[in-house]
Amino acid sequence: MNLTGANTAIVLDSTADFPQAHERFENWRFVPLYVRFGADSYRDYLDLSPHDFYERLRVADEPPTTSQPTPADFLATYEQLGAYERIYSLHISGDLSGTYGSATTAASEVAGDRIRTVDTGTASAAITMLGLAIQRRLDRGTSDGEIAALIERYERDSRLLFTVDTLEFLRRGGRIGRARAWAGTLLNVKPILTIKREVVPLKRVRGNQKAMQTFVDEFTAASKDTATLRVGIAHADAPERARQLEKMVRNERPRAEIEVVTDLGAVVGTHSGPGTVGFFWFDDAE
Repeated sequence: MNLTGANTAIVLDSTADFPQAHERFENWRFVPLYVRFGADSYRDYLDLSPHDFYERLRVADEPPTTSQPTPADFLATYEQLGAYERIYSLHISGDLSGTYGSATTAASEVAGDRIRTVDTGTASAAITMLGLAIQRRLDRGTSDGEIAALIERYERDSRLLFTVDTLEFLRRGGRIGRARAWAGTLLNVKPILTIKREVVPLKRVRGNQKAMQTFVDEFTAASKDTATLRVGIAHADAPERARQLEKMVRNERPRAEIEVVTDLGAVVGTHSGPGTVGFFWFDDAE
């Protein structure tokens, strides 16, 4: 089967931090997770923008909680895409959320094997960037085999680095992973983290300047300046840090394409906390 943008759809969940998915691509959709402040429940991005979320987070008496979409939420989206012969449904790491499980349950209720659910093993703009890599192949015509090979290579070769102002948000939400050993020991220290299905600690440095230098060192050591190098940047109420990362990428890898610069939405922001900044890269040489 020849897969194209006309017969193949891409579904993201809102942890991909790409709410403009359908505006950008006719064949894309996103399914929101939920954020709850006390008794008030909101759909990520649809009912609560990142700006409004961080404003509310600053004055909240109790920390917010999050929950995954239901299988019915995914099923409704898949049914809306009934005209498409194939759907690739890309989701946050199953070790961080039950979202992939909900999507898979919904897909099992659709006849045949039309829907391929993918546990990306990652989060935020890294999910969107995998979707964009798939879309590039759909634009010229592709196959399930080629997309499967891309997903395998993406999981193996893509890179993600991020830092947080405090590990408390990750700890409180149960997403701290192997960085648990650092919790409570980070006074004036910035943790450099990645996601390999779960949160993995890489290095501890002092201050934002040292954190940025670590980003530069890791990025330049693990990339080449090619036109196929794709970069994504995400931040939690920290636009100046995101701009610093953009400048760094343009200085160090001027031929690279910065595909995505986005706010971390309410769901990811609940678990990472304000001040988080991260970036993602993948050399999509075919």
